[in-house]
Amino acid sequence: MNQISFWVLFISLFLFIQTTKSDEEEAKTSLLNFYIKLSNTNNPPDPVLGWNSSSYPCKDHWNGVSCNNRTLSVRKIHLDGLNFAGTFDASTLCDAPSLVASLTSLSLNDNHLGGENLDRIENCKQLTQFHIGGNRFSGTLPESLSGLNNLKSLNLSRNNFSGNLPELDRISGLQQLFVQYNQFTGLIPNFNFPNFLEFNVSFNNFTGPIPNGGSLFPASSFAGNPELCGNPLPNQCPKKPNRHQFLIYSGYCVIGLTVLVVIILKICKRNKKKEEKVIDGGANRVTSIDDSLYTKSIVNSGEYKTGSLEKSEISANSGGGGGIDSSSLIVLTSPEVNGLKFDDLLKAPAELVGRGRQGTVYKVVCENGMSLVVKRIRNWSILGNEFKQRMRRLDQVKHPNVLSAVAFYSSEQEKLLVYQYQQNGSLFKLLNGTQALDWSSRLWIAATITNALAFMHQDLHQDGIPHGNLKSSNILLYNNMEPCISEYGLMQMNNEAQSSLANFNTNAFKADIYGLGVILLELLTGKMVQTNGLDLAKWVLSVVREEWTVEVFDKTLIEEGASEERMLNLLQIAVKCVNRSPEARPSVNQVAYMINAIKEEEERSIVSEP
Repeated sequence: MNQISFWVLFISLFLFIQTTKSDEEEAKTSLLNFYIKLSNTNNPPDPVLGWNSSSYPCKDHWNGVSCNNRTLSVRKIHLDGLNFAGTFDASTLCDAPSLVASLTSLSLNDNHLGGENLDRIENCKQLTQFHIGGNRFSGTLPESLSGLNNLKSLNLSRNNFSGNLPELDRISGLQQLFVQYNQFTGLIPNFNFPNFLEFNVSFNNFTGPIPNGGSLFPASSFAGNPELCGNPLPNQCPKKPNRHQFLIYSGYCVIGLTVLVVIILKICKRNKKKEEKVIDGGANRVTSIDDSLYTKSIVNSGEYKTGSLEKSEISANSGGGGGIDSSSLIVLTSPEVNGLKFDDLLKAPAELVGRGRQGTVYKVVCENGMSLVVKRIRNWSILGNEFKQRMRRLDQVKHPNVLSAVAFYSSEQEKLLVYQYQQNGSLFKLLNGTQALDWSSRLWIAATITNALAFMHQDLHQDGIPHGNLKSSNILLYNNMEPCISEYGLMQMNNEAQSSLANFNTNAFKADIYGLGVILLELLTGKMVQTNGLDLAKWVLSVVREEWTVEVFDKTLIEEGASEERMLNLLQIAVKCVNRSPEARPSVNQVAYMINAIKEEEERSIVSEP
């Protein structure tokens, strides 16, 4: 009996060894075929990675391959950022039984790969991580992707995928989803959002309402999808009435429309007889820009006083006769303002919304319902022709994150700039509001602003046109909460600067770097530029001189678990920017390079295994 047991054990061990060898051979062959497709060549694999036919992936520790040391089975394949320019053929891995049974993590981020046989990915049932972000994949995703029931982290970001997302909401354990910067369309599936640790579908073409639970994530997770609506985005979804409600509302609309027409006719008659001026609690509200320009509300030494700026002075360049020539308003290239006339702009209802050293700002609502901002510049000695040349030059330099003027008016006495009104306000208000801004969003904003400023500096340096007044209140937010730089190039040259253009270029552009540094400090600390009389830059520098400490950081960032290392790296950049010596400050291109490096590191950490 003992002899029989011995032979049974011996045969079993022999079969196990043979099976193991067979599995190792199959895994090696499959991985080599997988590598050949990735590298798009028939040459032997790179010996630096250790992948070759004379060795084994687990025994010989191929680079990028992690194994179960007990069973010598492949568990993880991570080949990120190796400049592969071939094809990821899912069948080379997921049709190999020895790999299918053990492979739990596959990461090919930041290469130049396309896809082939992606539907075969469903055979890799044990995958918990599947990362192919930052490649050249295109087309629609296979429905079979939703069959990866064990998947916890999926990164498809920064590719060219299109079409609808498959039914990924069927994957109950999914905790991280990154599909930003693709071309996906349709509705966002009804995910179980409370289970998610990270979620980002920004910058696609998704439409419709954000599903219930999506408000658990910041607006930046959904930004860049103009047709999306609902929390946490500012644009709310329109309500869809049923047929009965539709009939009722239609009746109301007919009645309301009739009443509205009667009211409008009465108002028009009344406006011809009377000009209204409303002064409310010290904040001037005017019925029109026309009133504000030639009656009252002349800003002088920070206070409103009655002035005597006559309408004829505004019309000085308009052909005389006291009438306003609509052609005096120069409309720049923008189809949204076709037909905009100066006299219409002057007569439109307006509200005084701000004043500063450079002028007065009004919100104007045109007859077609479009909201504009009109900035009236005062005390600017620049000649009319020079002003026009500057505005036309600024209009030639377009960047999506720099707010361009849609029109301007220039006469001897008046200079007006017209912009699209941005209802989401400024970065200053966002940072000092009640809604917390997470670390990823702050870093994204910092990189976006810096890249835009670098673009403008590069194109306008020879013209000697910096921003001149860069601050968080001049960083506005589009409808999708993407930041944009406003009021670029509105700082006038002083006499000293005009006498030495080279010196002006150096100091003025370096002044923009200082302003950028202060904005970075605001993003990091959550504090305003002036806090209880204490200058933010001086306070941060005093803390830094003692030691690098997390004391300066916004407590909400610490509580959310933001990377202290990356926050410290951004703090170091900000400190360099606010150096007292302009010559010691880095160039905007250097700042952009450093911030983008931190941002890329942050994105890699998000998609890496927890």
